[in-house]
Parts: sequence; C-alpha cells; structure tokens
Amino acid sequence: MNWLAWCALLMLGEDELPDSPPSNTTVIVVVGQPGEEQYAAQFEEWAGRWEAAAAQGNARFIGIGRANSPASEETDRDILSCELGQLSNTPPETLWLVLIGHGTFDGKKAKFNLRGPDMTAAEFGELLQPLTCRIAVVNCASAGGPFVNQLSGSNRVIVSATQSGFEYNYARFGEYLSHAIADESADLDKDGQTSLLEAWLAASAQTREFYERESRLATEHALLDDNGDGKGTPSDWFRGIHITKSSKDNTLPDGTFANQFILVPRGAEADLPLELRQQRDELEVQLAKLRREKDQLSEEEYTQKLEAILIPLAKLYREASQISSDEVPESK
Repeated sequence: MNWLAWCALLMLGEDELPDSPPSNTTVIVVVGQPGEEQYAAQFEEWAGRWEAAAAQGNARFIGIGRANSPASEETDRDILSCELGQLSNTPPETLWLVLIGHGTFDGKKAKFNLRGPDMTAAEFGELLQPLTCRIAVVNCASAGGPFVNQLSGSNRVIVSATQSGFEYNYARFGEYLSHAIADESADLDKDGQTSLLEAWLAASAQTREFYERESRLATEHALLDDNGDGKGTPSDWFRGIHITKSSKDNTLPDGTFANQFILVPRGAEADLPLELRQQRDELEVQLAKLRREKDQLSEEEYTQKLEAILIPLAKLYREASQISSDEVPESK
C-alpha cells in the first residue's frame, strides 16, 4: 500500500489495522554450481536469508541445490522441473523463483549453471509457461540479462543481476538483495514493509556503491521488468519508487507491479484477502497511470481523478480490517 492510500485511510479515521496471515506464497530458491568453495559458502548464506524471509512471511519454502539438500539420484534440473510441474496443478497465489549462482552466455543462449545439466532461459520459460499465478523470477547469477527478454510476460516480474549476457563476472547483487528483501530500512514509500521493487532498488544502489568504493569498473548492472515488454529498466531511471522516464510506446513503465510483490507482509498488506488485494492492485495501477497524465490535466481534474482512486482504496482497507476483526474470537 502506498503512502497516498494511507493518507486516505487517515481521512476516513482508520487508526490501525490488525494483523492476519498473509496470502498463499511459495518461494523456490535454486543454488547452482558454485565452482569454488568460497562461492559455495556465500551462496548458502544468501539462500539462508531468503529462507528466513520466507519464514517471516509464512510462505512455503523449497530449497534446491543447497548444502543440506537430501541426496538424490535426480539432478537439480529434474527436481526443479518436478516442483514447478506440481505447482502448475495447484498454483499458489504468488511464486518467487530465486536463482543463486553463476551463469554463462555463448552469444545466443544464456544458461544458469546447475549442479549437473544446466538450464537455458528458454527452458525456464517452458517450465513456467503452464503456471497461471503471479510470478517473480529473481536471477542473481552472472550473464543473466537475456533472462529478462526470454521470461518477460503478463503477471510476471523479472529481475536480473546483469543487463546483458556479456556481464559474465561474479555478480555481487544477490548478496545485497538477500539482505534487502526483508529489511524494513529499504522501505521507500514508508508503508511498513519492503517490496521487491524497493529491495531491488536498495540492492542495485549497494552494488553500485561497492564498485565506486573499491574504485573498480562495474561489471554488473541490474535490470527489472514487470510490464511485459521484455526490455527491462535500470535502477538509475528511478527516483524513489517512481520512474523518471517515459516509454516511447506509452505503456505503463516498469516498477508498479514489482512494488506489489511483498514477501514479508506487515500491517495492512497482511490483512488483505486475495479478492481485495486484486482490487487494490488494479487501483494502484490506475494511480500509476494517473501520475503519468498529471502534466496534461488541470489541478482540479487531477484532484478529482485522484480522489476517485484514493477513496475506494481507503474503503477497501477498511473492509479488510472489518473482516479481520470479525474473525478474531471474543475473549472470555
């Protein structure tokens, strides 16, 4: 929930919203072939932070390729295919697929390096195609830029640690993202929780600061795509959570949908049932579109359109709080 919706709630006299269990979420973290022992330890730490964040959000967590993964005759590729196949039959509301490790690119195909046979971006796309839920694919590996183009689509957020397949050096972005995903200090819109957009912006800034501090040439530039155009947007196009540049084809810029992916819901977000969350998300898309039209409207027109979005948002959250209050048993 953005700060404008909070303002509307205050206008309606809503003092606080009770907590309730978050929506049905599955987090799959795949740790690839580390190559060197030092990377194995680092990748395991990153995966551990994602597992802790999933636990905070009461999400189902599936770890593949980790140090404590049970021995199996199946390859990690087979295990991942099986897990995603099962989810296609009974999809969660939201799926997070996090890839931690190294990647390669031969000029045509980008791959994520698994223990055993690797997987191309196109093969990941085939596995995800049957899934109808909201999906966030977070590729923390090197040379992962082509994953943005290959996996971009409706109802998806794609994050890549690099902007192209030719950024093939070890990528540090994943370390910073694993810290930021549940870190309240990364909350830019001050709604009490950290979205994927906010975590990506924080991790991108910290990655950039690392190279500047070490006086090194940056070898990774993270991208985010959530409008389905397959192009991706760099973090320096944003001021706060809002993008500062307009697309030539007038499509909604990247960022709005990613800001609705929250792994650790708190407060009002945790209180929203699926139906109300979907209504809220649509209202926030309308709000993002209205912001882009602001310069073309008179102040009166803009205010009227703004109220037409904020008041339903406020009523929606009040309805959610009433539902939650009704579900709390009376004390004896």
